[in-house]
Amino acid sequence: MVLRAGNQVAIITTSLLFLTVSAAAAHAHASLAHASPPVGSTMRVAPDEVILTFTERLEATFSSLMVTDTNGTEVSQGKPQVNDNTMRIRLRPLNAGIYKVNWRAVSTDIHKIEGNFTFSVDAQ
Repeated sequence: MVLRAGNQVAIITTSLLFLTVSAAAAHAHASLAHASPPVGSTMRVAPDEVILTFTERLEATFSSLMVTDTNGTEVSQGKPQVNDNTMRIRLRPLNAGIYKVNWRAVSTDIHKIEGNFTFSVDAQ
């Protein structure tokens, strides 16, 4: 099979494009896209759950979510519920104060990320 210069350029260009897209996809991992309550927010009405949305589907077995008060006492109830790229957990009734959300997310590509943030309740 004889390739002409135009065909060779097209094949090389297509191959380079494929490699670039594949490399970018290989380095893309889940990250936190949205939180409710929002990161660092002050809520006038105490939330009854925390909902985290990630950029990729999560592996429920290895992902976790817990909320604690300033004394380190857990205020979340039960196990987190994971559905596709969303993780949520119910909360006990919250008083005014600062709360810390600790999360670990494992995406379906088995990449683990974790983090935490706070929100506060200022019921006036």
